[in-house]
Amino acid sequence: MIKIRKAKDRGHFNFGWLDTYHTFSFGDYYDPSYMGFRSLRVINEDFVHAGRGFPTHSHRDMEIITYILEGALEHRDSMGNGSVIRPGDVQRMTAGTGVSHSEANSSSENSVHLLQIWILPDERGLEPGYEQKAFSDEQKQAGLCLIASADGRNGSVAVHQDVSVYASVLDNNQSVNHQLAENRHAWIQVARGAVVVNGENLDQGDGAAINGESEFTLTGRNQAEILLFDMA
Repeated sequence: MIKIRKAKDRGHFNFGWLDTYHTFSFGDYYDPSYMGFRSLRVINEDFVHAGRGFPTHSHRDMEIITYILEGALEHRDSMGNGSVIRPGDVQRMTAGTGVSHSEANSSSENSVHLLQIWILPDERGLEPGYEQKAFSDEQKQAGLCLIASADGRNGSVAVHQDVSVYASVLDNNQSVNHQLAENRHAWIQVARGAVVVNGENLDQGDGAAINGESEFTLTGRNQAEILLFDMA
């Protein structure tokens, strides 16, 4: 079964400096039907205006993945990390017992377009941690590039949860198949462009929960980029 979450139905707030869309309940947006999916708790699509950003704030007991689509985001945290995240980069932060961080768009001209993803960890009170790796479009082209996993295999960032996160870039009519093992579930998020999933059309910003399917096919429409979450 495929259940589609249309982009237009997401929570939406425009704070001037931040234009943000919430796939699942977050902050002042509450939808009891969309509190998350399995261990996936948050997918926020954010547009951060030039010269603005998120001031220092704290998190705990969450695996946080940042995926940049356009622009660059400057990161600083209480673990002593300082970095710039650009398109192709995947940042993983384990909040664990507590982390404070800030994120800023240091550009004076260009906005930053990103997906911020929260995954519930498999245990509370973990030691905070940080990891950042780059994945090229060539690695994602017409295939499924593993960007995050429980064991950090194939060069992916390591998350404390039984989940595998893949990224794919699909040109028009390019297809990729994915098989789900027994008792596994999937969420697809369209980062840009559009795809067809087992005959269902998904456009930019749409998501889809997949349950009870052993296999599905993603076919690109309009130069697609997608994230696929394979979860227990």
